[in-house]
Amino acid sequence: MKPHLTLITLGVDDLERAVRFYRDGLGWPTEGVIGTEFAHGAVAFFDLQPGLRLGLWPRASIAHDTGLPLAAASPTSLTLAHNVGSAAQVDAVMAQAKAAGAHILKQARHTSWGGYAGYFQDPDQHVWEVAFNPQWEAEGA
Repeated sequence: MKPHLTLITLGVDDLERAVRFYRDGLGWPTEGVIGTEFAHGAVAFFDLQPGLRLGLWPRASIAHDTGLPLAAASPTSLTLAHNVGSAAQVDAVMAQAKAAGAHILKQARHTSWGGYAGYFQDPDQHVWEVAFNPQWEAEGA
């Protein structure tokens, strides 16, 4: 299998609330919720970068589609990272996320690895790291 991602889907408890957070709060473009005419079909997609999308899909729909039992969400099972080009950009993104309703887990600060980073949770408790890593070039930051 070639290592290649095209879609990251986050399970959410309230699809409309999640769309508002990412679309209205963070300013990410989307067509909004589609697929409502199908049972377990309502979903929203956001273009992240060429060839990669973020999907928001109700956790109950994921359970139905996979055949897994609906279980409690675990915020420590996965983190997503948004790398930017400077510490100032980290602060700006963290402020935007907070204004959108994110819960700030860890204020941005200098890290032991020489960068600058903070963490927030979206309304469904998904953990996002916002980071500046001087060793990486942040594309599209």
